[in-house]
Amino acid sequence: MKVAIFGTQFYERDYFNKYNSEALHELIFFNEPLNSATAHLAKGFVAVCVFVTDKVDALCIKKLSEVGIKLIDLRSAGYNNVAIEAAKTHNIKVLRVPAYSPQAIAEHAVAMVLTLNRKTHKAHNQVRENNFSLQKLMGFNLYGKTIGIVGTGKIGRVFCQIMLGFGCKIIAYDIKEDEDLKQKGVQYTTFDALLSQSDIISIHCPLNSETNHLFDAKAFDTIKTGSMIINTSRGAIINSEDAIVALKKQQIGYLGLDVYENESNLFFKDLSQTVIQDDVFERLLSFNNVLITPHQAFYTQEAVAEIAMITIKNFTDFEKGNPLENEVLI
Repeated sequence: MKVAIFGTQFYERDYFNKYNSEALHELIFFNEPLNSATAHLAKGFVAVCVFVTDKVDALCIKKLSEVGIKLIDLRSAGYNNVAIEAAKTHNIKVLRVPAYSPQAIAEHAVAMVLTLNRKTHKAHNQVRENNFSLQKLMGFNLYGKTIGIVGTGKIGRVFCQIMLGFGCKIIAYDIKEDEDLKQKGVQYTTFDALLSQSDIISIHCPLNSETNHLFDAKAFDTIKTGSMIINTSRGAIINSEDAIVALKKQQIGYLGLDVYENESNLFFKDLSQTVIQDDVFERLLSFNNVLITPHQAFYTQEAVAEIAMITIKNFTDFEKGNPLENEVLI
């Protein structure tokens, strides 16, 4: 099957070629992101493969249908950047990678907690300048702290287990409670109760109409003053402008972001010689209690390999008419 892989990142080609070793599919890599302006590049292909930075809206899907595309395959778990209803209307199947390495993302969330708390990034920079002072480097014990977890799917479940190992009290909010986690001591509660009781909140829910800007001014007014918020899920779950206000009021004590709601214009690019035009992002960077990483939580050898393997399998299942176990259904 001939597949156009859009928004190709530097690390992806080797992994895709490795797991397409029998050359079952003809993979053509495009550096360009997929959107309505680049959809014409898919002419002559059966399928397109897209990343989180691609914008596959209704207009883009219409254009993909016009050039004969039958499959959209996401090399990600989230699919909020694809107009699923439009794809259904044009009889285009949508597949995804529902789980690749929940450990990778959960572990990165823990790394952000530890970095913000113990200020290891600041200590490293100070020592490199021969500054060995401990001033302003004091953290707190994680042991005994209350950790609020929003979303206890595959990633949230792993994060729960790690934080239980630190001796934390875990409370959680999800529309579906996990009985195994409850057996391990995780207590489910309401969203507002989680906000008001947690010392640290980690976000692991998908982005949809219910969770878009779930963390807004109202939520930030409800959180325990000085608490830490970590987001390794999707950027738009947090209203960035409201977060800035809460940081200025010192309602948020620490903020760790691996995702950002307008990241498509920034992340996965080298903009070191560029003047960033996103004033909200620049304002977030100005706070000394904000840690931002460039959507790298998934970025481990194991995760990238799993993404490539499952994506290739999705291509094969579609081409051979096998059951599409990773189809996005609405």
